[in-house]
Amino acid sequence: MLKYSKHAREKMIERGISESEIEQAIKVGAKELQNPNKILFHFRYFTAVSKKINEDYFIITVKPRWKK
Repeated sequence: MLKYSKHAREKMIERGISESEIEQAIKVGAKELQNPNKILFHFRYFTAVSKKINEDYFIITVKPRWKK
């Protein structure tokens, strides 16, 4: 199950990223582990930053992969 921070929801709206795109990022995106316990999912034009809590992914933020 996916859970989202308020900040992540705001950034998703601002950047036009849907929940289904976040789900796809977790399923097929490139995964990068970041200390202390964050998981970055790189997918298309964005990166979803998350923490895994039990079996759930808590989406902290969503950011662009490349700066313009």
